[in-house]
Amino acid sequence: MKRTQFYFYSEDDVKINAYCWEPEEKMELRGVIQIAHGMAEHILRYEDFCAFMVDNGFIVYGNDHRGHGNSITAPDDKGFFAESNGFERVVSDMNQLSAMIKKDYRHLPLIILGHSMGSFLTRRYVQVYPNDVNGIILSGTGGDKGMLGKIGLRLAKWDRRRKGPRTPSPLMDKLTFGNYNKKFAPARTKFDFLSRDHAVVDEYIADDKCGFVCTTGLFIDLISGMETIHRDSEVKKTPSDLPIFLIAGDMDPVGDDGKGVQEVYDQYIQHGIDNISFKLYENARHEVLNEVNKEEVYQDILRWIKAIEKGDK
Repeated sequence: MKRTQFYFYSEDDVKINAYCWEPEEKMELRGVIQIAHGMAEHILRYEDFCAFMVDNGFIVYGNDHRGHGNSITAPDDKGFFAESNGFERVVSDMNQLSAMIKKDYRHLPLIILGHSMGSFLTRRYVQVYPNDVNGIILSGTGGDKGMLGKIGLRLAKWDRRRKGPRTPSPLMDKLTFGNYNKKFAPARTKFDFLSRDHAVVDEYIADDKCGFVCTTGLFIDLISGMETIHRDSEVKKTPSDLPIFLIAGDMDPVGDDGKGVQEVYDQYIQHGIDNISFKLYENARHEVLNEVNKEEVYQDILRWIKAIEKGDK
């Protein structure tokens, strides 16, 4: 497998770091996977999954979202999206990468896999750019936070007034993630909710590009974006025949142990978006691509894509 690093500039002139993973030798290509990573992590954490997909005939692309990974070019960029409309700007960045992919691989199907925050961004992507992709995989997504989300948005805006948009917000970090480990007590680490695989959790903790506290501005962007993607008027913009695969752990606090993922599934069905597959993995936590049964998850994703190719989905 060959990994190539490159950069592109967003519409508002932010330098975005990206990678392409492709086979070393010529082989018949089946499609392209574009990955949208989660909050407070970076795209290189998906390299094992990328290798699996490349071995099975796919080219994989992914970028570090602005404020993450090697897209951070100044200290106060860390965990920050933009001065305004940050959530939509990150979706636009994803679209720019998609356009670059299509320029080179117009003949191949394009599937976006979004994890956690990346799943929310991907759900927005297909609302804004409904004809761009051939399918989406939503890993570790969650449902509408309702009143809790509205309260969280008010608190985030209050914190921004006190500190400014580029300042990390321990308050919002605690409110968002503080209870995620409760069901895993006594917890070995602060991030036990990520995976049952201790090595994965330890690598995450040791990585200075992971687990950082995001800014007040990003929390506002994320909560506002989540409110937007759950509005019925926006959900309806998703193509009714778009193949969607929802995957999550039934012990994932982000998806409320599967209940939030079920809500997402039900809302799609309610609006006639019914080309959906849905799988919860028993005892798995937030990062199903990094769980002890990750090979099962990889194979399920590959089977689902093959079904799309055959027109069975």
